[in-house]
Formats: sequence, C-alpha cells, structure tokens
Amino acid sequence: MFTLIIGNKNYSSWSLRPWLLLKALDIPFTEQLQPFVPHGSHDAFRAFSPTGRVPLLIDGDIRVWDSLAIVEYVAESRPKVWPADKAARAYARSVSAEMHAGFSALRNICTMNCGLRIALKEITPALQADLTRIDEIWSEGLSRFGGPFLAGATFTAADAFFAPVALRVQTYGLSLSPPAADYAARLLALPALQEWYQAGIAEIWREPHHEAEAQAAGTITSDLRHTA
Repeated sequence: MFTLIIGNKNYSSWSLRPWLLLKALDIPFTEQLQPFVPHGSHDAFRAFSPTGRVPLLIDGDIRVWDSLAIVEYVAESRPKVWPADKAARAYARSVSAEMHAGFSALRNICTMNCGLRIALKEITPALQADLTRIDEIWSEGLSRFGGPFLAGATFTAADAFFAPVALRVQTYGLSLSPPAADYAARLLALPALQEWYQAGIAEIWREPHHEAEAQAAGTITSDLRHTA
C-alpha cells in the first residue's frame, strides 16, 4: 500500500493533488500529515523528503517526490489516473503540466487557505490573465469532452490538479464564466474534496508565513477555522 506524506490541509495545495486523486479513485493509501514548521519547514522535512517539501509518496523502498511525478508513478499501475481516450489523455496531461508549472500570479496572490474568506485588494493584470487562462482551459475541456469532469465523464488527474483552484475560487470569491464556475462547484462538492476541506478547517495549527500571505492579499471577511 502507498504511504502519502502531506502538509497541513488548510494550506498545502501541492499535497491536495495526489491525496485527492488517490481518494477519488479509491486507491488505498496511508496518510501521514507533517505540519508546517513556523518560519520554514525545509530542514525539518529533509528528514523524510530529499527536497525538504511535501508531498512525498512511499511505495516500499521507493520514494517519489513532486506532485506530478507522484501522479505519473501511480498511473503506471492504476490506468484510471488518466483518460482512456487518446485525445482526452493528451489534453489532460497538457493542462496538468501547465497547472504544475505556471499560474504564478494566482499562486502568489491567492495562496491556499481553505478556512478563510478574503476580499482581494485588487485583481492585478497578471492575476486576471491567470484567471482568464484557467477559464479557457476549463471551458474547452468541458466542451470538447462532454463533462462533467475536465477530460470527460470520469474524474482524472487533471481534475485533481485543478482542485486547489476551486478552493481558491471559494476563498477569494473569484469570478469565472458560468461553465467554469459550475465546474468549480462540482469539484468543491466531491465527497473526497469535502473530506479534505473539513479536515483543513478543523486544524488548529497556524503557520505565520501562510497567515501573513493571506492577510497581504486583502481583507479577511470570515474565518471558518476551528480554534484550540
């Protein structure tokens, strides 16, 4: 059985991707949560991860780091990870890699914090460009492959890679076209994503750097997280 080491569910968008994929596809795994360390987790996480980052997948003597590498490793033995149709599979892989490598304005301005609701100070041109491109990706995938998921009728890695964006849409009240907004709502309603979200808001850890990033983005209008 796989073991997946993740960070705080309230903060860790990178951890969410492989976790959600395994959960949604009913692939057995054991979860190990390593809370972020105040003022930097790299040294502490180096005890188990060569990069000092999460997520990390353990399969016997094999360790796989980086969310995209983990997804591809799992796909070697679990064909449901990517669509069966060749064109849909090519699209799903392309947009997943684009999400993995890009959208820096969205990542930097709208950092993941599941339990907060934040009114942004502004939508910068770079952030709007990222949102426009995400809207294009979602709308194209739904139109080309018929939905309700990004590359067809079933949940795949492509949906897992964009799930953190759906949480950011919720946290920051981001505007999307109706098809894209409906897709975000479908992701948020998934039982596996709801399980992650509820666990995230139940966490009582507060890491100063992540908290400062949220405060810098705009005005916190609601904090739904549990307290000690």
